[in-house]
Amino acid sequence: MISEVPPVAPPIFMRRWGIVSSPLLRLIVRRMIGLVVVGVVVMFAVFLMVQLVPGNPIYQAFGGDMSLQRYQQLRHQLYFDRPLYQQFAIYVDHVLHGNLGRSYATQQPVSSLIHERIAASAELAGAALVIVLLVGIPLGIATGAVTREGRHPRVELGFTGVTATLAAIPDYLVGTILAFIFAVELRWLPVAGTNGLNTLILPALAVSISPTMSLSRIVRLETLNVLAQEYIRTARSQRLPWYLIYGRHVLPNVLTAALTVGGLIFAGIMGGAVIVETVFARAGLGSALVEAVVNNNYPVIQAITLLFCILVVIVNMVIDIALAIIDPRSLTKEA
Repeated sequence: MISEVPPVAPPIFMRRWGIVSSPLLRLIVRRMIGLVVVGVVVMFAVFLMVQLVPGNPIYQAFGGDMSLQRYQQLRHQLYFDRPLYQQFAIYVDHVLHGNLGRSYATQQPVSSLIHERIAASAELAGAALVIVLLVGIPLGIATGAVTREGRHPRVELGFTGVTATLAAIPDYLVGTILAFIFAVELRWLPVAGTNGLNTLILPALAVSISPTMSLSRIVRLETLNVLAQEYIRTARSQRLPWYLIYGRHVLPNVLTAALTVGGLIFAGIMGGAVIVETVFARAGLGSALVEAVVNNNYPVIQAITLLFCILVVIVNMVIDIALAIIDPRSLTKEA
């Protein structure tokens, strides 16, 4: 007979501060500790980006035709003449104090560059996320309701085929197709820029189509699972209105499933925005990152990569806490 594994005792400081009595608070503290640990790991990985670049990063960033005196000056100025652990300590200290360095190309503080461009990226990511949620969830629920219990197999076949195809197309290719159709041929929308709502429509669609299709497939499967439960059959036998069945029973379970993959969806949106901003010439962080990669502008690359990674980690932490609030059963699994 296999005995049950006893739960792991919380750390001493959690017991001393009375956090053990609150499962939700205990989860929040654990996630905060995990956030700090992951943040340190991410900073170290971003720091190593420059160290692992093939060749000499100073020559690649500033050109190889400089004098030896200029090279030594840059090497000292950028702390490359110090041991690796000291370089990392200096980098962490600068990041914690908001000093993200200066752009090699313009000598502009990287923090100012991020401040100038983050609004356009946040606008694009927010619009794409709204499209994903407002289209993906209703589409998945509706398709699940139509195809439940093996009904309408042609609808199911068409849905799976179309969503799988659209989810597999890269965002930059979707953006190019949309720009060619609606901006070049039909001339309904502008092909580039960041001024006005009409310049946001095509980039937001390009970023959101793939995650929308993926989310709708997940929501459809969850809808089919919920509709197959006994309490749904009982509700149908009592002739409850359809809006009560779907509003009270289907939608809460579907939202839980959507939150579960919310971190992956957000990461996909952020990754897609990097390329799509370049396709539509939007002055956001994505286009700044691509320009920095082309020009070997390492401070900009490090800062924007670190920001994106930290945002994804924070969003995942918030999703874990939201899931614990919506579904308290997950707290017992954490205990």
